[in-house]
Amino acid sequence: MKYLAAYPESLQTQVQQLLAQGRLGDSLLAKYRHAHTVKTDKALYDYVMVLKNDFLRNSEPLSKVMFDSKLQIITHALGTHTTISRVQGNKLKSKREIRVASLFKDVPVEFLRMIAVHELAHIKEKAHDKAFYQLCTYMEPQYHQYEFDLRVYLTHIDAAGKLEWPALA
Repeated sequence: MKYLAAYPESLQTQVQQLLAQGRLGDSLLAKYRHAHTVKTDKALYDYVMVLKNDFLRNSEPLSKVMFDSKLQIITHALGTHTTISRVQGNKLKSKREIRVASLFKDVPVEFLRMIAVHELAHIKEKAHDKAFYQLCTYMEPQYHQYEFDLRVYLTHIDAAGKLEWPALA
């Protein structure tokens, strides 16, 4: 239950019971019916840019958004945001990148939106503090529910493997 350690014991117990009964996956599949259609780096870039333009229009531009198959293994993270600074002539140029774990290629759109919102929020707020989570819930009012459900899904992956969501028709 490492993904749910910060949650109340009562919630952890409910998840453990569903897992023990073999019903945790079914409950997630019932709540989130379809996988999203964002499968390529270009589609992910377009998806994130729509969110950025809706909520963070005046923030620094993004140069790259991509799925990263090594992300979870190397950094134990589901997404990263980086700023890369380079000297070009007598100017210092910085580029912002967002990388999303490849795990998010085959999940419901709500989980993809949660991680995209999380990484976009880091453009304005570096730390995971009150202002950061206020920005996340401004961009996605159900942010905390989606984060919890994603953590439940990660718990399911550890115990029973990935779920296969049907593609959106």
